[in-house]
Amino acid sequence: MSDVAPAKGSTDAAAAAPPPLNPAYDDPAYRTAVVDLLGGLAYSELSAFERLTEDAGSAPTLEDKVALAAMAAGEFGHFERLIDRLRLLGADPFAAMEPFHAFVDAFHAHTAPSNWWESLIKAYVGDGLAADFYREIAAYVDASTRELIIATLEETGRSEFVVDRVRKAIEADPKIAGRLALWGRRLMGEALSQAQRVAAERDALSALLVGGVDRPGMDLAAIGRMFARLSETHTARMAALGLQA
Repeated sequence: MSDVAPAKGSTDAAAAAPPPLNPAYDDPAYRTAVVDLLGGLAYSELSAFERLTEDAGSAPTLEDKVALAAMAAGEFGHFERLIDRLRLLGADPFAAMEPFHAFVDAFHAHTAPSNWWESLIKAYVGDGLAADFYREIAAYVDASTRELIIATLEETGRSEFVVDRVRKAIEADPKIAGRLALWGRRLMGEALSQAQRVAAERDALSALLVGGVDRPGMDLAAIGRMFARLSETHTARMAALGLQA
C-alpha cells in the first residue's frame, strides 16, 4: 500500500464534487418534470421575496419591518438553493422559471392587498396554499429533490409573527374579523384557480402526478382529494388566525 497521500487539490476537488444524480434523471421526461417543478417553486420564492420586501417598507413599526425583512431574506436564500439545483441538473434557471411568470403574477394581480392586515394574511395564507401545492407534488419526486423542496417551504417564522399580529388586531377591533375572513376566502379561490391552471397546462407536472418515481401516480379521484386537502389546510390556517374560512 502506498504511503503517499493524495494531493490536497485532488482531495478538495473530490469533496466539492456534487453528489451523483438519482438514476431517474436518465429519463428525459422525468428530468423535464423536475426542472418544471423547481422552476415554478423558484419563481414563487422570488416573488415572495419581492412582496415581503415591499411590505417591510410599509410596516407600521420598526419591529414589524425587521421581522418582514428577515422573512424576505429567508425566501431569497431558498430561491438561491433552487437555482443551484437547477444548474446542477443542467437547466437554465431563468428559462425554467419563465413558464410560471404568468401564473404567479396573475395570482398577485388579482389579490393586491389594500392594507397592512391584508398583506400579512396574504403572506401567511396565500403563500401557505402555494407551499401546500408544491408539497403535494414533491411526494412524487426522488428523495433528494423532495428534501430540497420541503426545506425550501419552511415558513421561516412567518406563522408565529402573522398569527400574533392578526389576533391582536382582532382583539382590538373585532369588526375587522369579517372583512379579513372574506379576504382569506378570496385568496383561497384565486390560489386554487392558479394551482389548477398549473396542473392542467404544464404537461410535465401532470405526467409527474400520474406516475412518480417512488410511488404510483394519482388518478382523477386522487387529484380531487389533493385539492380537498389544500382546502382543509387553508381552513386550519384561518382558524389559527381566529378567522372563519
